[in-house]
Amino acid sequence: MITYYDDRSVQVTSTAFRVDGRTYRFAEITMVWHRRGTRSWRVLVGRGAIGAAMAGPLVAAVLGVGLAVWLHRSPTVTIAIVGASVLVGLAVGPVADFLFEHLDRSYAKGSRQLEIWARWRGHPVRLLSTGDALRFGQIYRAVQRAVEHTQPTRPAARR
Repeated sequence: MITYYDDRSVQVTSTAFRVDGRTYRFAEITMVWHRRGTRSWRVLVGRGAIGAAMAGPLVAAVLGVGLAVWLHRSPTVTIAIVGASVLVGLAVGPVADFLFEHLDRSYAKGSRQLEIWARWRGHPVRLLSTGDALRFGQIYRAVQRAVEHTQPTRPAARR
């Protein structure tokens, strides 16, 4: 028996698909397919918030420089406002790496609910539903390899 995928709730072997304590033998599965659900607005709003958090200090710095020029104060006050604005703009640097990491994880997980379905014993059965696109891809590819492994090999065509 070959194990193609294994985590705390899903196991895909050369003989069966096990998910949350249920077992579906590949010998009893005739077809496997997947479905994508609708986009999650929660994920999209989160991505927008990360973008706003990255742009916020830069916008504040530009507005501060504009304010310093618009106020027509003494050179000392103008330099102080511009200096503070530049420091606010520089705050993006250390924070950007942290925010980009979260944005990257957001895209790796995806914004849709993904499902794996199979025709098991003649009935359609949802084997798995997850919002994690990376995990879904790993499991679906493992199921494909397992199904290919269980299909009988065809003899070579004669010429």
